Amino acid sequence: MQFSLASLIYGQPAIDRIEPPNWWVGMKNRSLEILVHGKNIGETQVAMKPYEGVHLIETVRPQNSNYVFLQLDIQPNARPGSISFTFTSSTGASTTVSYTLKAKQQAANRIQGFGPQDLIYLIMPDRFANGNPAIDNIEGMREKADRTAPFGRHGGDIDGILQKLDYIQSLGITALWLNPVLENDMPTSSYHGYAITDFYRVDRRLGGNGKYRELIEASHKRGMKIIKDMVMNHCGLYHWWMDDLPYSDWINQFGEFTHSNYRLATISDPHASEHDRNLMNTGWFDTTMPDLNQRNPRLAKYLIQNTLWWIEEFGIDGIRMDTYPYPNPDFMAQWSAAVLAEYPQFNIVGEVWIHSAAMEAYWVKGTQNRDGYRSPLPSITDFPLFEAIAPALNEPTGWGSGLSRLYHVLAEDFLYEKPNENVIFLDNHDVTRFATAVGQDLNKMKMGLAFLLTTRGVPQIYYGTELMMPGDGGFHPDVRKDFPGGWPGDTTNAFTPKGRTTAQNELWNYLAALGNWRKNKSVIHTGKLTHFIPYDNCYVYFRHNEKEAVMVVLHNGNEPKLLDTQPFTEILGRFKQGKEVIGGKVVNDLSKLELPAHSAVIIELK
Repeated sequence: MQFSLASLIYGQPAIDRIEPPNWWVGMKNRSLEILVHGKNIGETQVAMKPYEGVHLIETVRPQNSNYVFLQLDIQPNARPGSISFTFTSSTGASTTVSYTLKAKQQAANRIQGFGPQDLIYLIMPDRFANGNPAIDNIEGMREKADRTAPFGRHGGDIDGILQKLDYIQSLGITALWLNPVLENDMPTSSYHGYAITDFYRVDRRLGGNGKYRELIEASHKRGMKIIKDMVMNHCGLYHWWMDDLPYSDWINQFGEFTHSNYRLATISDPHASEHDRNLMNTGWFDTTMPDLNQRNPRLAKYLIQNTLWWIEEFGIDGIRMDTYPYPNPDFMAQWSAAVLAEYPQFNIVGEVWIHSAAMEAYWVKGTQNRDGYRSPLPSITDFPLFEAIAPALNEPTGWGSGLSRLYHVLAEDFLYEKPNENVIFLDNHDVTRFATAVGQDLNKMKMGLAFLLTTRGVPQIYYGTELMMPGDGGFHPDVRKDFPGGWPGDTTNAFTPKGRTTAQNELWNYLAALGNWRKNKSVIHTGKLTHFIPYDNCYVYFRHNEKEAVMVVLHNGNEPKLLDTQPFTEILGRFKQGKEVIGGKVVNDLSKLELPAHSAVIIELK
């Protein structure tokens, strides 16, 4: 913690937590609320030593006398330095603490945001690579590493990711999204990161705050971005405050354990009962994950400040917000607005796991919802498109089947103000891996990747997809297996070509070629998408602007096909020849295209 305590003598007020641990001058929002925790600290009198430009506006004493909240106004003329608070008990004993105010960093390119120009690589840190076995187990922390336990910690860490940045970047990746890295000091099943026990500390078994900063700085030097996975809906059952809540309504509590109904539709459903809607937002996500009550203004302020602290202190480039519709919807709008007001260049993608584009659009910026709800959220996870991709490749094309599924999902883009900001994916840490979904079919894997990297949106790859790693989403550990070669002593090292099978190398090389080509293709990042109704197992679409165009043909037929391109002359008519992105074959005659069975053909038009 970045504060110092005066030497304690008998009777002095004791302080064990101050959060946020530091703050900044120069923030657009001048308000700061400091949580102070210690035995009977709420019964003390608090005085702040005069400091130019900083004023203690109010001292808020909650129901629990072990807390006090200090509300400060930090004016524009305030300078960096240390402010001090003195806590005096009824006996006259006192403790003085210093609190650091830093200068807000002003570099315009320090925080970059992310968007359609990026290719995101999703990593579950505990399952990717173990770069420092010495921190697998930390004295005093509840769960120890055990690679044989499906739900146990396996020992992957940030050092492992740092050591594999060359591998990651060689795939054409420009942004890393790590599943939550904050402390999860839980007795069991803490490997996934979503049961947070300290909102200001990176788990020491991953490397701690210092190693996280090192990863961000190393990634930025490479031109790569870091997206932080955050959770506003719940914390871990062993969070430090669970034994000593500041307010009885700090979490949503019932007479007995009550879980959420997980029905996201109740929030936007005009016919939903209040019972169902309330259960969705206030029920616990799991027995080990208490549901946070963002309607409590102190907690709301705490969570917003925590987010701003991670952005300013570490320079992260974006946030993936877990279970975005589960917390109080008004709070989430308030949270998003506060973050984007302070950092306009920032980006946030909300996890909205629902099967309808209309209900997804409810949560994203620009949607004029009839109930009056307006969301500042820039981006959502595009689950309707995800759910269409594997069936599109597993079925013959018909009016509503096969490749037509892709067409129909994209045809609903009128619901979004900026569909190109949707994060799109073949799989992630919660669902069946794409390789399993398409039956380990190499051609279908290539077709899926080709579509993902050329259609509209912000593409995200899940670690191991490049290896056709299998996994059934019905059993979470099955889709969160260790990356082969990430641990000392692994018999197979898939981080190297020699450690991959022939099929794995073929797919790896395919993704690397597409990913690196995509990096500098602005027509793919921002160009218009024009697609044609799928017919005879063929789906044709173009990404184009005034200067260039890319033609993509997905052919899912069982036999080679000669495609007559006359129906596409409204775009093809501008061009005389093309060049295939994969392989570099020059196409001099665009009137007919030879399509292999089960293939994706991507042509840069000239």
